[in-house]
Amino acid sequence: MVTPREVERIFREAGAFREGHFVLASGKHSSWYLEKFQVLQWPVKTAMLCADIAEWASRSGRSLAPSTVAGPTTGGIILAHEVARQLELRAVYAERTLGGRGREFRRGFELGSGERVLVVDDIMTTGGSVQETLDAVRATGAQVVGAAVLVDRSGGAATLDVPLHALWTLDLPTYAPADCPQCAAGVPLTKPGTTPAPVAR
Repeated sequence: MVTPREVERIFREAGAFREGHFVLASGKHSSWYLEKFQVLQWPVKTAMLCADIAEWASRSGRSLAPSTVAGPTTGGIILAHEVARQLELRAVYAERTLGGRGREFRRGFELGSGERVLVVDDIMTTGGSVQETLDAVRATGAQVVGAAVLVDRSGGAATLDVPLHALWTLDLPTYAPADCPQCAAGVPLTKPGTTPAPVAR
């Protein structure tokens, strides 16, 4: 098993643990951002992290016993694929609905009634993306047996109604925009994922 200290080291060495003023996918603001793609760009490191999730699912025995692994777009695709590969299962991906509310399975993905599904994702702040994926699985009639994330940055405050495994848990404060101290101080806001990579010369 990988320890939380090892996960932290991987994120820090990859330059994925960033300080600044960020708006998160949840809409909340934070002084810290975990850029998971700086880690996920390294297949060997990704496989090592996913091995911990796969081991947890296997160690749980019949209480989990998934037959399928599901993840939300975008980072969850990579994790679902690798965890499923290691467990020798199939992987499916939940995308934003065309209306922008919740998630759904498209591209011909089908889940059978009662099919046992493990949901995986990268970073959990409020649990919104994970919960949307749980809801999408249940909407098909399938059963969610558990969830796993690389990082729970809520410090355990984000709760789900299924067994949850987080490789690294830390408490990073988040703020509604109206309550954000950095906004009040006039610190420029960054929306991660919108800044183009520098052009090599």
